[in-house]
Amino acid sequence: MADAEVKSESVYKYGDELMATARAIATPGKGILAADESTGTIGKRLAQINVENNVENRLAYRGLLFKTPGWEKHISGVILYEETLFQAYDDGKTFVDQIKECGVQVGIKVDMGTRAMPFCPGVKYTQGLTDLDVRCKRYYEAGARFAKWRAVLSIQNNQISEASIKETAWTLARYAAICQDNGLCPIIEPEILMDGDHSLATCQKMTEKTLAAVYKACSDQNLLLEGTLLKPNMVLQGKQCTDKATFEANGLATVTALRRTVPAAVPGITFLSGGQSEEEATMNLNAINAVDTIRPWSCTFSFGRALQKSVLMAWQGKEENVKAAQETLMVRAKANGEANLGKYNGWAASDAAKQDLYKANYVY
Repeated sequence: MADAEVKSESVYKYGDELMATARAIATPGKGILAADESTGTIGKRLAQINVENNVENRLAYRGLLFKTPGWEKHISGVILYEETLFQAYDDGKTFVDQIKECGVQVGIKVDMGTRAMPFCPGVKYTQGLTDLDVRCKRYYEAGARFAKWRAVLSIQNNQISEASIKETAWTLARYAAICQDNGLCPIIEPEILMDGDHSLATCQKMTEKTLAAVYKACSDQNLLLEGTLLKPNMVLQGKQCTDKATFEANGLATVTALRRTVPAAVPGITFLSGGQSEEEATMNLNAINAVDTIRPWSCTFSFGRALQKSVLMAWQGKEENVKAAQETLMVRAKANGEANLGKYNGWAASDAAKQDLYKANYVY
């Protein structure tokens, strides 16, 4: 038996399962549907279509997503909010069983939101480590096999503070270790926000510094990298920057930053959309996969708003619109699946898909 296999069996109780989960999510042509909005955030989304934010409406909306015919052709994993993990349809079938029957991996958001870091203006930290081991055990028993934890960083005066980078790196690695110890494949998500007027080059530099620190912390805390996924921001200029870069420039800057910092052992990089429009996110993902260089990881998507905005508009909270909403989800999922392969040609660029989704200092 190879040394790596011995290490996986002797140190990592769930090693083989963690690696299998990561590989399944990183399947070529597929990506993640992030349906893990908090109760407050989903309420804001429902308000945009004049639908009340109650349990029944949240259940109805998320339930239709998981019954979309053929969604498993383009979706390999779905991230749930805790409420959704334990919900069921009217016939008693749980959401988890529905998702698993489609061959889609079940994930769970485990962070408890961000707070302002004392004495560090503009810096936030993510809370939720205290009882994470207990919650991970419960989530695993409920059927979850991967987890997500969002950390946010801000570029200020063309820099990210050392305090922010160190806090983010160590906390993400500690979260990931706790998840792996309890059977959940961790998605490591250091999101550099789009807010600001910084250039593309600045975002690339700060992304490299952040990811280098994150993987140093992962090494320090003995993570099984083959049983993890990365969910970073795409490298983009600040939203308020007047010098707009091309999709091709964004793709090259992103791939360059990743090649300099992300170990080849990581199976997949599942980008967040970060407030881009649905179409922008897809085009940038395609540009990343069109760069003519070696990418040892599957570069794919883990989109929330960039997969669901058009779906919500099609649904409008009405039963008679369920089919239209599901068809809309399939359009965006297929487009992003093609972008993962570098084969998207813009065929899904509807007016709705081009609507700006940026929110300053986005929280959820």
